Amino acid sequence: MTPTAIQSDLVRHVVASTGLAPDIAARLVADVVAYFGETAEQFVRRRHAELRRRHLGNASIWPVIAAELADRRVAAPQLSERQLRRIVYG
Repeated sequence: MTPTAIQSDLVRHVVASTGLAPDIAARLVADVVAYFGETAEQFVRRRHAELRRRHLGNASIWPVIAAELADRRVAAPQLSERQLRRIVYG
């Protein structure tokens, strides 16, 4: 089954199980698929930016991101603070 067919099947399932309109269910499925399709690097950059917008400092951010990475759907490799900084700042 192709990714598009799987996504279509999932949209039909969400419509049937929730009563959502098909266009809303499709948007929901696309959003969830995109979220879980993030690479570890994309996740680190996105979460760092979100946490910085909350005015957190890097000393507080790195442990949060490291803990969240461990809970991802497909666990990312354990990264040190230095590796996390290099992903964000190059």
